Amino acid sequence: MKDLQLKSQRFRAEREGDWRRLEALLAKAEGGRVTRLADDELLELPVRYRAVVSSLSVARATSLDANLVAYLEGLATRGYFFVYGARTNPADRVKRFFRDDWPLAVRSLWRECLAAAAILVIATIAGYVLVSHDPDWYGSIMPGGMTQGRDPTATTAYLRQALYDDHGRKGLSVFATFLFTHNAQVSILAFALGFAFCIPTAALIAETGLSLGALVALYASRGMGFQIWGWLLIHGTTELLACVIGGAAGFRIGWAVAFPGDRTRLEAAATAGRTAGAAMGGVVIMLIVAGILEGVGRQTIRLDWARWAIGAGMLVLWLTYFCLPRRAAPS
Repeated sequence: MKDLQLKSQRFRAEREGDWRRLEALLAKAEGGRVTRLADDELLELPVRYRAVVSSLSVARATSLDANLVAYLEGLATRGYFFVYGARTNPADRVKRFFRDDWPLAVRSLWRECLAAAAILVIATIAGYVLVSHDPDWYGSIMPGGMTQGRDPTATTAYLRQALYDDHGRKGLSVFATFLFTHNAQVSILAFALGFAFCIPTAALIAETGLSLGALVALYASRGMGFQIWGWLLIHGTTELLACVIGGAAGFRIGWAVAFPGDRTRLEAAATAGRTAGAAMGGVVIMLIVAGILEGVGRQTIRLDWARWAIGAGMLVLWLTYFCLPRRAAPS
């Protein structure tokens, strides 16, 4: 027993300096005072932590004093959570998400966003041209539940009523809610199905564009092209941008799965998923904003120029937010 005590005392004397130094650094860093650490102290922390872990390993292997082992375990645990764990509170993490993580994730997806936007625009033009030249295409393009009687057989008065009249607001609400729900599902599914080599993602975006073009063509044929765009864009700039970002996130994962490079497909998808997941977290927020604009703004504001102004203003706001210079792009 006496030999064990001597061995423990010698062990402590040789290494206690590392333990006390780590304890002092942690005491200084804990309690939200990380900024008080100097640069050299931040670099020193992982070195001292590894020294403590090494001491703990030796102490356990040689069955040294139980109190010493318990002390080292506690110190190593504190060091681990500082060196490797999250050191921000929930409010700071939310702030960081909005300030850096989300916009940087979207900016890193700029190529995929351009591809998704191109598909949406081309499909919208295609849907418009097809229905303009042959109204029979309308029924083939538009999902049955989406029309709510708004098809080429409807009268101009009925179509206009959906955009302006008070007594048409109930029908308008049903139609608008269906459009929003449909596009929200597209945004989420475009991301979720991206792993299938991007094909379902592209198809979902194209379907959205075709439906949009078909609806615009129907109203434009009755001389209400400007009006239907205002009705759509008051919340559509936010909603369609969310669809584009959701599609871009799906493309990022699908491309990683199709072309993993030196990594396995699972590793490549996991790496891509970190950026795509951050972008999709923001897409959910955009869909909430779009729902508020759809549920309140579009159904209470019936001036065409005001609808256009709100839609354009929201687009400028989103693009400014995503494009403002920030410290660094995410890996």
